[in-house]
Amino acid sequence: MAGLRVLLCLGALLARQGSAGLRLLLNPSRANLSVGPNSEVLPGIHPDLEAVAIGEVHDNVTLHCGSVSGSRGLVTWYRNDSEPAFLVSSNSSLPPAAPRFSLEDAGALRIEALRLEDDGNYTCQEVLNETHWFPVQLRVASGPAYVEVNISATGTLPNGTLYAARGSQVDFNCCSAAQPPPEVEWWIQTQGIPEFLGKNLSANSFTLMLMSQNLQGNYTCSATNVLSGRQRKVTTELLVYWPPPSAPQCSVEVSSESTTLELACNWDGGYPDPTFLWTEEPGGTIMGNSKLQTLSPAQLSEGKKFKCVGNHILGPESGASCVVQISSPLLPSQPMRTCFMGGNVTLTCEVSGANPPARIQWLRNLTQPAIQPSSHYIITQQGQSSSLTIHNCSQDLDEGFYYCRAENLVGVRAANIWLSVKEPLNIGGIVGTVVSLLLLGLAVVSGLMLYYSPAFWWKGGSTFRGQDMGDVMVLVDSEEEEEEEEEKEEEKEDVAEEVEQETNETEELPKGISKHGRIHRVTALVNGNLDHMGNGFQEFQDDSDGQQSGIVQEDDKPV
Repeated sequence: MAGLRVLLCLGALLARQGSAGLRLLLNPSRANLSVGPNSEVLPGIHPDLEAVAIGEVHDNVTLHCGSVSGSRGLVTWYRNDSEPAFLVSSNSSLPPAAPRFSLEDAGALRIEALRLEDDGNYTCQEVLNETHWFPVQLRVASGPAYVEVNISATGTLPNGTLYAARGSQVDFNCCSAAQPPPEVEWWIQTQGIPEFLGKNLSANSFTLMLMSQNLQGNYTCSATNVLSGRQRKVTTELLVYWPPPSAPQCSVEVSSESTTLELACNWDGGYPDPTFLWTEEPGGTIMGNSKLQTLSPAQLSEGKKFKCVGNHILGPESGASCVVQISSPLLPSQPMRTCFMGGNVTLTCEVSGANPPARIQWLRNLTQPAIQPSSHYIITQQGQSSSLTIHNCSQDLDEGFYYCRAENLVGVRAANIWLSVKEPLNIGGIVGTVVSLLLLGLAVVSGLMLYYSPAFWWKGGSTFRGQDMGDVMVLVDSEEEEEEEEEKEEEKEDVAEEVEQETNETEELPKGISKHGRIHRVTALVNGNLDHMGNGFQEFQDDSDGQQSGIVQEDDKPV
């Protein structure tokens, strides 16, 4: 009993001293350490033999008592907590504190089925000639047993793959249970190239803003136990999706064999590719779920409609759709065309309403093969418009009907154009005829104006006085036609009275003098000389005055 008390005292002294110094992590079995410069060393303690042993939960570990091999003295192991606790001794009279503790060769302590509470400081006491103490630190590591990764993505595919929408925000979190807490690292691998993202990012979490296509790849979280070196990894694939930017487009195409029609539903620009569903309208009869849908001959009827519904994993929920209608070509009626012999003429054919587009041909008549391009026939086509140009027209070869034939798998149409070939016209004769007609029209208009507005011509003529003009005679009545008709009636009545008076009072007047003294003014424009016209008018007045004076004189003579 006295010896046991001595051992307990020595254990208490060792517990107060503790085990100071730097500790180096080696393999899971053990490691040797050196004591720091400020450590207090007790007599009989070998600090150079202080060691650290690392074990994992549920495993077995062996703590060595110094580095001496071979026969040993009395060896006793203690657990240094608040006070020394006996564990096991080479003295067979002292049973171990628990079945998990035992001694191996050279006095090593073996602990089976390690627990987290086994982590701590241990001391080996050896009594041989003199007493020695060998401190050992045991570190018990746990995990990481698992690694859990959480990614806040848009959704999950049936196979478990995560996907996020382009431009969205994604949060990443990695957690693992380990003792001590593990060291966490994040890696991303895109296109086969791994890239380090960081270590212990804000408590093992980070966020990516505005996801893009180059952030699509495999994300790996690794958790490493710093004591045991045990590491676990979890890799999660994250895809980045985006919908097509525009609405789907439906079209009708002719197969490569030109024997069948194919419906095409184009909804490009998104990832992944959307799914399609074709239905026949009206009625909604399902035709197929591929991007291209072949029509059977029974479905090739005029005006038939087909609907394509596209669905993308990111929406919209109801999908996007488009409708296509098949129809035969339409041709407008063509007018008659004329070509002069030796000249050129172009016949045009405009096709509308054809879906799919029609194949356009030109024919001389419906029973002959289509016209082939040559130096005489030039055929050009742009879209659904075709032109036939005929060079050096000949009446024998080119006059007649020409047919524009438009055909697609829905129907066929043809329109005819009559081409007339004529002799060239005499341009000189045409110009002369036009000039003659213009001059004739001008003469007619001038005559009408002369007849209805003589005063206009008098005023107009006065502006040309002093100019050399041709011989022109203009008769201007001093009174209007309406007054003349009234005066004629009055003159008839006055004539009878005057005749009676003149017979009784005067002699018969000379011939050439009017009994009423009315003078019709006559203006003569001779050779365009306005001055001569004025002089002539003056002479005419003087002559008239002379005659009148003569008449007056004769009246004054006695009867």
